Amino acid sequence: MDLRHAVASQERGWYLKLMAPNVKGPGYAWLDPSRLYCHPQALQDCIEDLVQPFQDEAIDLVAGIDAMGFILGAAIANFLQKGFLAIRKAGHLCVESVSQPYRDYSARDKLMEMRTDAIVPGLRVLLVDQWVETGGTMRAAVQLVEKQGGVVAGVAAVCIEDSEGGSWLKKHYKWAHCVPPHLMPQFNAHYLDSFRAFDAKRGLQ
Repeated sequence: MDLRHAVASQERGWYLKLMAPNVKGPGYAWLDPSRLYCHPQALQDCIEDLVQPFQDEAIDLVAGIDAMGFILGAAIANFLQKGFLAIRKAGHLCVESVSQPYRDYSARDKLMEMRTDAIVPGLRVLLVDQWVETGGTMRAAVQLVEKQGGVVAGVAAVCIEDSEGGSWLKKHYKWAHCVPPHLMPQFNAHYLDSFRAFDAKRGLQ
């Protein structure tokens, strides 16, 4: 789908067709969701879909997870007219911070950190990342917020996969993503029917 093409369809999640498949092989994520951000209507519709389930929730602060969660998180914070907190990979904050170890989707052990002056007990925080595959990264962010006495008002991402970790998050927290139920088998299988259009362009019919 052309990034400059005006789209008349209002079907929920129409913009997911804009996401591009991995063409570089192992070592990279299986797709690139950020392509949809290049389309102005797609980005707007994505934000509105993620915010909709939380319209009646009390949210005091939006927190985005380093790095791609910064894009959606900041956009959602702007939409809700709330502040934005960046949850960083370790080693980037020059202020007092609290840290949390985690294992990411590629099974690498990492450390994330968050400044200690942004969250007070009872503050309701909406956590945002671009994608939840295994759930390890988002769960570490949850732990950081709760360590500071904050309340996780919900978690949001373009997709929260039905992995063990993703299912745990869905069970324990209010959540939102952009994927209609009938498309979830494709997302869990890591191959979308819409990839065929990209394959055809590359001569991989």
